[in-house]
Formats: sequence, C-alpha cells, structure tokens
Amino acid sequence: MSEKITLNTSVELGVVPTHIKFVGGLVPDEEGRLPRGEDGQLIVVNEMKHLTEISPVKIGSAQITVFPGVDENDTDDMITGLRGLGLAVHLMLMVGGADPMNPDDEEKVVEMLKAGLEVAKKYNIEQVASTSIEEWMQEGATPKTGEDFERAVAQNAKVHTRAVNESGAIDAGIKHWHIEFLRGGEFQTFTDVAKCWEVVKAANNELGSKFFRVMVDAAHCGDSELSIPENQSKISEIADSDEFSMFHASAKTTRGCLSTDDGWIGALLSAAAKSGKLEFVFVELFHHEDPALEALRNLDSGHGIDTTDGRTYSEAVADGLGETARRLNNLVTRGHLS
Repeated sequence: MSEKITLNTSVELGVVPTHIKFVGGLVPDEEGRLPRGEDGQLIVVNEMKHLTEISPVKIGSAQITVFPGVDENDTDDMITGLRGLGLAVHLMLMVGGADPMNPDDEEKVVEMLKAGLEVAKKYNIEQVASTSIEEWMQEGATPKTGEDFERAVAQNAKVHTRAVNESGAIDAGIKHWHIEFLRGGEFQTFTDVAKCWEVVKAANNELGSKFFRVMVDAAHCGDSELSIPENQSKISEIADSDEFSMFHASAKTTRGCLSTDDGWIGALLSAAAKSGKLEFVFVELFHHEDPALEALRNLDSGHGIDTTDGRTYSEAVADGLGETARRLNNLVTRGHLS
C-alpha cells in the first residue's frame, strides 16, 4: 500500500510491535536468542518492514522490548535492522523476577535496569521506557496505601535513580525515561496516572532534573479507576510540570483494534496535544492468543477477544496508524497541536 496520509505535525508516530506475540515474536529463548523466521531474519524486523510497506502513513519509529541476557549479536541485528528501515528506535526495558518496591530485591532490579540502559548507551538511543515500578501479575498481592505506598514510591525512586547514576545514562545522551503504569490486576498499587506520577516526581526530585516522565497509555487509563475528565486533568498537570511527552494509542481491555477503546484514545490524545508537550505517539495492539498473556486473559476475558474483524494483525495495526494519523492531523487543523 502506498502512503496516502501525510502527517502534518512534528509528533513522531510509531509502533510497539507487541501484536507479533511475546512468545514466538519478542521474548528470547533460554540461550538468549530472539525469534527468527524461516528466512533466518528476526521476526520483529520482518514485521516492521511489512508494516512500513502497508501503512497508509509513514512510520517514524519502533518501540521494542529489551530483555536482560539477550544475545548481543541478535540485539545488534534488531536495532540495526530497524534503523535500516528508516525507523528511530526506542527501548522498552524489561524486568522480571524481582519486586522494585522491595528493598530486598534492590540489587536485582538495579542490575536489570542497568542492563537495558547499557543497550541504549551502546546504540545512542535517546528515549527509553519501562513498566518497572511494580512486579507484573503477582498473585495475592494487595494495594499499598498510606505509609506503605510512600515507602514504595521512595524505593522506586531509589532503584531508578541508582540505575541512572550508576550507568551514566544522562552523560551518555539518554534524554528521558518514560515510566508506564498498568491496569489493576496486572499491578496492584501503581494503577493510575496519578499514582505513577508520584514515582516520577520522587525520582526527578532525587535526581535533580526532569529526566523521568510519565507515559500515558490510553488503555491503562481506561481500565483505571479515574474517569476521562480526571485523566485529562492529570495529563495537563503532568505536562505543565514537564514530566510528560509520550502516549500509547491502545484500546482499553481488549488491547486490540483501536475501534474498541470506547473513546478513550481520542479524548486523552486530545488532552495530550492541548498540553503542548506531546512528542511521541505509538500504536500498540496485543495478540489475543499470545501464550505469554494467558494470565491477563484469565484476569479479564475481554483481553481474549479477536477484534481483527477479518484482517491480519498487521492490517489492524496499519488501520490504527491511519486512524491515529488522521486524529493528529485534525488536532493540528483545530489548533491544538503544532
């Protein structure tokens, strides 16, 4: 498909290619090797190449997961391959098997975060992100409140600023680290944009700069306990504090076709644009049969619904790119975005 939509804004439009599945697409095997197709090429690079060919708008970037222990040659193939497609590369730092809120796990968390930052340093990547403020899907975990919440915020600030300082990330040219919260059930404590901001504020205060930022994911906002107006208000506040610039266009609950988000993407993207601080927008869909996300389907059966409506997942993502580009262009037309 030839490109039919010209993006009329400096906002960078990209893809988080989670629709290729974590298992069989993004997660390394026991030897640290990333999944490859029958042609020997990395699946994630092949998919991004395919998307650049079928997308109705030029894709500016890819935000890719980076796991500790991945084979260095595979990492190099992935990043150089994506850049060879003319894409800017952003990293999503992955951690697991340790609790960032628990002081007993501090060393493990810091080392995993530093490993991701070292990849960013090596390849001169300026923007990193993570969901590293709480361990994912911990059975039996309960929300931390009061003094326990304050201790969790402080511990998160400590491990993240340690990772930054010990890796020399800022001096190496990494510009910002975007922190993403998750929906209730996936996380128990940091489950809305306001709670996430508490960590970002604390980490920036400890660091002495506005290095950390809150990532606004429309899906997680939609599945949080805050309403659309409450989320819009918080986005404005966080942007005024210079602690926001990245947005995920992703549908709440289903995490599938953007037509299933019930208005959240449009409302929150508009608030992000009006804030004057929006720089990056990523379209993100998940595959409804990804084995890695079985726990999420068990949490909410809505996550297991096939929303492709006769399309491939690639085609659904391409449609999402077109829809998001139209939204951005019309925000420009209405004077809300430059």
